[in-house]
Amino acid sequence: MPAMPTKTPAAKTTPKTAPAADPYKKLGAAKLLKIHELMVRARLLEERLIKMSKGGDGFFWIGGPGEEAFNVPLGLQIKKGHGVNFDFLHLHYRSAAIVMSMGAAPIDALRQMRSVGTDPYSKGRNFVNHYAIPELNVVPVSPTIETQYSTAIGTGIAQARAKTDAITVVNGGDAGTAEGDFHSCLVWANRPALPLPILIVVVNNGWGISTEMKTQHGERNISDWAKVFPDMPGKTINGNDVIESWAALEEAFAYIRKNRKPYLLEARCSRLYGHSSSSGANRIPETDCIDLLEKAMAQRGLAKAADFKKIWDKEAAALDAAHKQVKAEPFPAVETVWEDVFADGLPPSYPTKGGS
Repeated sequence: MPAMPTKTPAAKTTPKTAPAADPYKKLGAAKLLKIHELMVRARLLEERLIKMSKGGDGFFWIGGPGEEAFNVPLGLQIKKGHGVNFDFLHLHYRSAAIVMSMGAAPIDALRQMRSVGTDPYSKGRNFVNHYAIPELNVVPVSPTIETQYSTAIGTGIAQARAKTDAITVVNGGDAGTAEGDFHSCLVWANRPALPLPILIVVVNNGWGISTEMKTQHGERNISDWAKVFPDMPGKTINGNDVIESWAALEEAFAYIRKNRKPYLLEARCSRLYGHSSSSGANRIPETDCIDLLEKAMAQRGLAKAADFKKIWDKEAAALDAAHKQVKAEPFPAVETVWEDVFADGLPPSYPTKGGS
């Protein structure tokens, strides 16, 4: 009997997977142009504030140029409003791009720099980038290092007890994570009895004033502190990348809103003008996140050089007009120093002429 022919098994084919969608195109040209506009607004504001401090039009500058690719997406994803049902923000002094993205006006930062009476944040009595915006739950910024991580615990507790999806957001720098306030925040946020819905942000620019991070930090990433708390996610991202920042923040916000537990997010960003006016506030040749975004959008046909120039020109003109207006506004009258010291007004018995 002749042998039966054997069938050759059919070759297995690997199913084709669709190529990953371009994240820039997924986010869309309109949203990216809005992000770009806010980044430019924040950058030009900081550069104007530096110019004012150097020209005798202010006393001191400290801010966050170089952090816009992370801070703008953060500000745009905030649940804005007043009260426990909206996100609370405990910010440090490098957060201009966050509040600009939430709708704050650049002219008010110029007012604070010039210390005029129309400054809505401190009535001309605090230095620049120290925001206080009750209608947006922006808690007054303090110049003391990292104490915002302690005050964030309070609103975190309130929101943990309330039936809401609102969260608390706190940010600070890499050097300040050596402070006890940062670690108190980690401990309180992860207590099993009452986990807190806090987005704990560290913007790592690699420097603590003039001390380089790598000479001081034993941990590889600051987000590694999350390993101490198994229920808290931790992540380190490239904060100079708009797309990576947007996605990481979207993930973190969604996690906290749903699970009512904390999330530690470290964003590595550039520090383009040094620590402050005390260190000269001169441009430093580090990666520029706005330049990166413009190149990425242009390469994909999402915008042209002319589109970017139009935004730069518009924002610069608006700042010129705002600065001109602020220079004509009065400084605070001496007697107003007693305003807003007490919630119910100054008691008649309070000494205002010196003495004890």
